[in-house]
Amino acid sequence: MPLLKRIVSTLGSLVLTLFGLSVLTFFIGRVMPTDPVLAAVGDNAPQSVVERVRTEMGLDQPLYVQFGHYLNQLLHGDLGRSILTSNPVSTDIAHFFPATMELATAAIIIAALIGIPLGVWAAVRQGSWLDQTIRVICLAGHSLPVFVLALLSLLVFYAVLGIAPGPGRQDIIWQDMVPQVTGFLTIDSLLAGEMDAFWDALAHMAQPVLILAYFSMAYITRMTRTFMLNALSGEFVITARAKGLSSRRVIWRHAFPTVAVQLVTVLALTYAGLLEGAVVTENVFAWPGLGQYLTTSLMNADMNPVVGATLLVGTVYVLLNQLADLLYRLWDPRVK
Repeated sequence: MPLLKRIVSTLGSLVLTLFGLSVLTFFIGRVMPTDPVLAAVGDNAPQSVVERVRTEMGLDQPLYVQFGHYLNQLLHGDLGRSILTSNPVSTDIAHFFPATMELATAAIIIAALIGIPLGVWAAVRQGSWLDQTIRVICLAGHSLPVFVLALLSLLVFYAVLGIAPGPGRQDIIWQDMVPQVTGFLTIDSLLAGEMDAFWDALAHMAQPVLILAYFSMAYITRMTRTFMLNALSGEFVITARAKGLSSRRVIWRHAFPTVAVQLVTVLALTYAGLLEGAVVTENVFAWPGLGQYLTTSLMNADMNPVVGATLLVGTVYVLLNQLADLLYRLWDPRVK
């Protein structure tokens, strides 16, 4: 019964959160200082055309009626139609979102593989030159804006040294040459047996992925260091050292498992942050992902894609947060 109550409580909280998110995204689309009707028909359209389109879009009805139609469309997976692409927003998102996921997934893997060991070493060597160096690196990762790092990377490695490819997801000779299966260009290239396309896609990914990984690694390292410092001061660690266990065994077999559960939440929320925070990076590197799609739509007052993309990112963030909470409860027996 306690488990059933917990599941019901979690589902209820999830439903309420998603409902609140849908309300927020609806009003975002209504309070923006742009008229979606004028964006669709143009500023010089006759008033009769403007009124007809406004009626067709349902914008002449009261807000509560519009919200009811909006919820009904969401329940049927309808996010409206984009003015720029003339495609359903859901179709556009399905096309652009995998490119963002590819960047975020590669970045979080690199950030975790580097950031967690760095955080552990910094905690073990607290106050040493290694600890101070790692803290400075992390501070720089948090302090420097992402767009500054992206522009510097393009300037140095592409414009000056010429060792990195230019902006974009792949060279023009490979565009539309690889069948889309997963939406991850590197995986699709491997599935198609196009190794040249794979290496080209990997080269284009390198700069944006490493910048996002550096930004995420700084946060993961700091949190790991904090968690490990608390664990290393615990009585169970002191007891393990008193028994004569090796330092490596004390760190990785006794102290680290206690913080691994906490790191699950950190990694999940960092990954969600990458999915929503890659907007600047995608625009600098002309990466055809959800961030660039969102920015282009916003600049052209195309509100259906803006609302749809915002709702998607918010939903992913909420779901990852709930997943992290569930894993935390499953892996940590102290949480009831």
